Amino acid sequence: MTSATHRSAEEIGRTAQGPRPLPPLGEQRVAGDLSHVDTTLSNGLRVLAVRKATVPMVEARLWIPFAGDDALHPATAEVLAETILTGTARRNRIDIDTELALIGGDIGVGVDPERLVLTGSALAAELPTFLDVLADALTGATYADEEIAREKERLVERIAVSRTQPRTIAREALQKHRYGDHPATREVPRAEDVAVVTPEQVRALHQASVQARGSVLVLVGDIDPGGVIGELEKVLGAWASDRSAVRLPALPDLTGPSVLLVPRAGAVQSQIRLSAQTVPRTDPGYAALQLANLAYGGYFSSRLVENIRENKGYTYSAHSGFEFTDDTAVVNVDADTATDATAPALLETRYELGRLGQVPPTGDELESVRQYAIGSLLTSTSSQAGLAGQVLALASTGLSLEWLNEHPARVAAVTAEEVADAALKYFAPKRFTGVVVGDAAVLERKLLALGDVEVGEPA
Repeated sequence: MTSATHRSAEEIGRTAQGPRPLPPLGEQRVAGDLSHVDTTLSNGLRVLAVRKATVPMVEARLWIPFAGDDALHPATAEVLAETILTGTARRNRIDIDTELALIGGDIGVGVDPERLVLTGSALAAELPTFLDVLADALTGATYADEEIAREKERLVERIAVSRTQPRTIAREALQKHRYGDHPATREVPRAEDVAVVTPEQVRALHQASVQARGSVLVLVGDIDPGGVIGELEKVLGAWASDRSAVRLPALPDLTGPSVLLVPRAGAVQSQIRLSAQTVPRTDPGYAALQLANLAYGGYFSSRLVENIRENKGYTYSAHSGFEFTDDTAVVNVDADTATDATAPALLETRYELGRLGQVPPTGDELESVRQYAIGSLLTSTSSQAGLAGQVLALASTGLSLEWLNEHPARVAAVTAEEVADAALKYFAPKRFTGVVVGDAAVLERKLLALGDVEVGEPA
């Protein structure tokens, strides 16, 4: 294509009279009412079944609180998550994989210090078979010695690689700085701990902690919400115990403003991780806080991104967002920078925190983040999988589908004054603590000159 026939994006966006005006935003749609049932089975399992018949599929999300304070718990939990679907008294690994494949289904398992999560999907017409496979794993997983040995070898290799990644190192440093020895900090087990986990320990952990009472199952898809409850009572009836799933102890509140420089000799990049206490979704002020966060760093057109990415080129990616753990909520600020740009990036990050409170978003900026908040929520729940994930996130903190349906209206009603108050209250620089992981030989003098920075032990 020659220059005579090709127009640049800038040329396309302009006319002889000046820039082309952008078309107005369309009226924001609201989520339709979703037929659903929210109930608790006789075994103590909370179930949210939601009809969303966009495709003939069903999405399943099972959330089991899975905390533990034993030193080997993180390693044992990882091995359990890797092997819970490798065989039961009724099915071996191949049987499970084949049966799921024949119904267009799959099940994945993940674990962290807070929960064990089983995520799956299947053809809606084959939901009884899917639930039977799921129930079989929950009540009859055998954890055969050879399966444990095989998965341990893979885990050890993956953990060794993970622990060399800068983002993993930074996350672990942040967790320890925020919460000390709290069980929540043990997100990646040590490879040497995984190596000594025995099949007996995995079976014992399943028996003690894979509990229905206190857990949440979400089903979203082409289903009859009322009718599926009877099927669940029948299929999951044997998954019962007097015990309840184990929740994490409450997290301590964060206090600022100290930022810890974690030395990583020779690193060519630094990881900036800041964090401050906020309020959970259940708080009346959450909607205003959400908009304040978006204006600061919560989407691509935010102030932080414009400053340290677009204007100054300090980082390729900068972001702020919420992290929810039970009833606790924090806002995190993340940026990865070249070593030479680390101190200026931290300075500008703090500057934008202070500016948000002193010069809060108004007018077009506020309406932009409002439209983004409502639109992104509706987009994220437009698919069965997205809706299942959102419902699970809410249900795990005790909320219901009604919260999701009502939240766009709450966001739409937030005033500029409420956003300004949230910005001043929750985004003050003095409230943020965190870490900077990088080459201390280059960074220490410059970071200490900024103030509220201490030097810690090497990563």
